[in-house]
Amino acid sequence: MEIRPATAEDLPACQAIYAHHVLEGTGTFEEIPPALEEITTRHRQIVGAGRSWLVATDATGLLGFAYFDQYRPRSAYRFTAEDSVYVRENVRGQGVGKALVGRLLSDARAGGFRQMLAVIGDSENTGSIGVHASLGFQRVGTMRDVGFKFGRWLDVIIMQRALDADN
Repeated sequence: MEIRPATAEDLPACQAIYAHHVLEGTGTFEEIPPALEEITTRHRQIVGAGRSWLVATDATGLLGFAYFDQYRPRSAYRFTAEDSVYVRENVRGQGVGKALVGRLLSDARAGGFRQMLAVIGDSENTGSIGVHASLGFQRVGTMRDVGFKFGRWLDVIIMQRALDADN
Protein backbone atom coordinates (compact mmCIF):
# COMPACT_ATOMS: atom_id res chain seq x y z
CA MET A 1 0.00 0.00 0.00
CA GLU A 2 1.25 3.46 -0.91
CA ILE A 3 0.09 6.63 0.85
CA ARG A 4 0.57 9.86 -1.05
CA PRO A 5 -0.99 13.27 -1.60
CA ALA A 6 -4.17 13.12 -3.67
CA THR A 7 -4.13 14.46 -7.21
CA ALA A 8 -7.00 15.63 -9.39
CA GLU A 9 -6.94 12.21 -11.05
CA ASP A 10 -7.73 10.56 -7.70
CA LEU A 11 -10.83 12.64 -7.00
CA PRO A 12 -13.37 10.57 -8.99
CA ALA A 13 -12.42 7.52 -6.89
CA CYS A 14 -12.57 9.63 -3.71
CA GLN A 15 -16.02 10.83 -4.74
CA ALA A 16 -17.19 7.25 -5.36
CA ILE A 17 -15.93 6.04 -1.96
CA TYR A 18 -17.49 9.01 -0.21
CA ALA A 19 -20.80 8.57 -2.07
CA HIS A 20 -21.00 5.02 -0.75
CA HIS A 21 -20.48 6.27 2.82
CA VAL A 22 -23.10 9.00 2.34
CA LEU A 23 -25.70 6.59 0.96
CA GLU A 24 -24.98 3.55 3.13
CA GLY A 25 -23.32 4.73 6.33
CA THR A 26 -23.65 7.01 9.30
CA GLY A 27 -20.02 8.11 9.54
CA THR A 28 -20.98 11.23 7.62
CA PHE A 29 -24.16 13.17 8.17
CA GLU A 30 -24.44 14.23 4.54
CA GLU A 31 -27.44 12.57 2.94
CA ILE A 32 -26.90 13.46 -0.71
CA PRO A 33 -23.51 12.56 -2.21
CA PRO A 34 -21.66 15.64 -3.41
CA ALA A 35 -20.84 15.74 -7.10
CA LEU A 36 -17.27 15.47 -8.34
CA GLU A 37 -17.18 19.24 -8.79
CA GLU A 38 -17.90 19.73 -5.08
CA ILE A 39 -15.27 17.16 -4.08
CA THR A 40 -12.81 18.98 -6.35
CA THR A 41 -13.65 22.29 -4.65
CA ARG A 42 -13.17 20.74 -1.20
CA HIS A 43 -9.84 19.25 -2.25
CA ARG A 44 -8.67 22.56 -3.68
CA GLN A 45 -9.61 24.40 -0.46
CA ILE A 46 -7.91 21.87 1.83
CA VAL A 47 -4.70 21.71 -0.18
CA GLY A 48 -4.76 25.45 -0.87
CA ALA A 49 -4.78 26.09 2.89
CA GLY A 50 -1.64 23.97 3.27
CA ARG A 51 -3.43 20.96 4.73
CA SER A 52 -3.09 17.31 3.67
CA TRP A 53 -5.50 15.32 1.51
CA LEU A 54 -4.04 11.83 1.19
CA VAL A 55 -4.92 8.66 -0.68
CA ALA A 56 -3.96 5.05 -0.08
CA THR A 57 -3.49 2.96 -3.21
CA ASP A 58 -2.38 -0.48 -4.26
CA ALA A 59 -2.59 -2.58 -7.42
CA THR A 60 -6.41 -2.70 -7.09
CA GLY A 61 -6.72 1.09 -7.17
CA LEU A 62 -7.63 3.69 -4.59
CA LEU A 63 -8.29 2.09 -1.18
CA GLY A 64 -9.27 5.17 0.78
CA PHE A 65 -8.64 8.82 1.42
CA ALA A 66 -8.22 11.12 4.37
CA TYR A 67 -7.67 14.78 4.99
CA PHE A 68 -7.40 17.27 7.80
CA ASP A 69 -8.31 20.89 8.16
CA GLN A 70 -8.49 23.45 10.92
CA TYR A 71 -11.24 22.34 13.31
CA ARG A 72 -13.26 25.55 12.91
CA PRO A 73 -12.55 28.76 11.02
CA ARG A 74 -12.28 31.11 14.01
CA SER A 75 -8.69 32.18 14.64
CA ALA A 76 -8.42 30.74 18.14
CA TYR A 77 -8.78 27.24 16.63
CA ARG A 78 -5.77 27.74 14.34
CA PHE A 79 -3.70 25.08 16.14
CA THR A 80 -6.45 22.44 16.30
CA ALA A 81 -7.08 20.12 13.36
CA GLU A 82 -9.94 17.76 12.54
CA ASP A 83 -9.45 14.63 10.48
CA SER A 84 -11.75 12.83 8.06
CA VAL A 85 -11.12 9.34 6.72
CA TYR A 86 -13.08 7.13 4.32
CA VAL A 87 -12.12 3.64 3.17
CA ARG A 88 -13.40 1.55 0.27
CA GLU A 89 -15.99 -0.87 1.60
CA ASN A 90 -14.25 -4.08 0.49
CA VAL A 91 -10.99 -3.22 2.30
CA ARG A 92 -12.36 -1.99 5.61
CA GLY A 93 -10.65 -3.51 8.65
CA GLN A 94 -7.36 -4.08 6.80
CA GLY A 95 -5.35 -1.16 8.22
CA VAL A 96 -6.01 1.38 5.47
CA GLY A 97 -7.74 3.90 7.72
CA LYS A 98 -5.12 3.55 10.44
CA ALA A 99 -2.29 4.13 7.96
CA LEU A 100 -4.01 7.21 6.54
CA VAL A 101 -4.76 8.77 9.93
CA GLY A 102 -1.24 7.98 11.13
CA ARG A 103 0.19 9.96 8.24
CA LEU A 104 -2.27 12.81 8.88
CA LEU A 105 -1.00 13.05 12.45
CA SER A 106 2.56 13.53 11.21
CA ASP A 107 1.52 16.05 8.57
CA ALA A 108 -0.57 18.07 11.02
CA ARG A 109 2.25 18.14 13.57
CA ALA A 110 4.67 19.30 10.85
CA GLY A 111 2.13 21.97 9.90
CA GLY A 112 2.21 23.47 13.40
CA PHE A 113 -0.98 21.93 14.78
CA ARG A 114 -1.02 20.94 18.46
CA GLN A 115 -4.25 18.91 18.70
CA MET A 116 -6.16 16.61 16.36
CA LEU A 117 -9.87 15.97 16.80
CA ALA A 118 -11.93 13.17 15.34
CA VAL A 119 -15.61 14.06 15.09
CA ILE A 120 -17.10 10.62 14.51
CA GLY A 121 -20.63 10.24 13.28
CA ASP A 122 -22.62 7.54 15.07
CA SER A 123 -21.62 6.12 18.44
CA GLU A 124 -21.97 2.66 16.85
CA ASN A 125 -19.14 3.43 14.39
CA THR A 126 -16.80 1.02 16.16
CA GLY A 127 -14.38 0.87 13.23
CA SER A 128 -13.54 4.57 13.27
CA ILE A 129 -13.58 4.74 17.06
CA GLY A 130 -11.19 1.78 17.19
CA VAL A 131 -8.82 3.20 14.56
CA HIS A 132 -8.56 6.47 16.40
CA ALA A 133 -8.14 4.80 19.80
CA SER A 134 -5.34 2.62 18.40
CA LEU A 135 -3.50 5.80 17.42
CA GLY A 136 -3.73 7.37 20.87
CA PHE A 137 -6.93 9.38 20.56
CA GLN A 138 -8.96 9.65 23.75
CA ARG A 139 -12.72 9.86 23.82
CA VAL A 140 -13.53 13.29 25.25
CA GLY A 141 -17.23 13.64 24.64
CA THR A 142 -20.50 12.47 23.18
CA MET A 143 -23.07 14.75 21.64
CA ARG A 144 -26.33 12.83 21.92
CA ASP A 145 -28.98 12.69 19.20
CA VAL A 146 -27.54 15.54 17.11
CA GLY A 147 -27.99 13.89 13.70
CA PHE A 148 -30.97 12.22 12.09
CA LYS A 149 -30.30 9.80 9.23
CA PHE A 150 -31.90 6.59 8.02
CA GLY A 151 -34.86 7.17 10.34
CA ARG A 152 -32.88 7.25 13.56
CA TRP A 153 -31.16 9.73 15.85
CA LEU A 154 -27.38 9.58 15.86
CA ASP A 155 -24.76 10.58 18.39
CA VAL A 156 -21.41 12.16 17.57
CA ILE A 157 -18.29 10.97 19.37
CA ILE A 158 -15.45 13.45 19.89
CA MET A 159 -11.95 12.00 20.22
CA GLN A 160 -8.78 14.03 20.73
CA ARG A 161 -5.03 13.50 20.48
CA ALA A 162 -2.16 15.83 21.31
CA LEU A 163 0.39 16.32 18.54
CA ASP A 164 3.37 17.30 20.65
CA ALA A 165 6.81 15.93 19.88
CA ASP A 166 6.41 13.10 22.42
CA ASN A 167 3.44 11.58 20.58
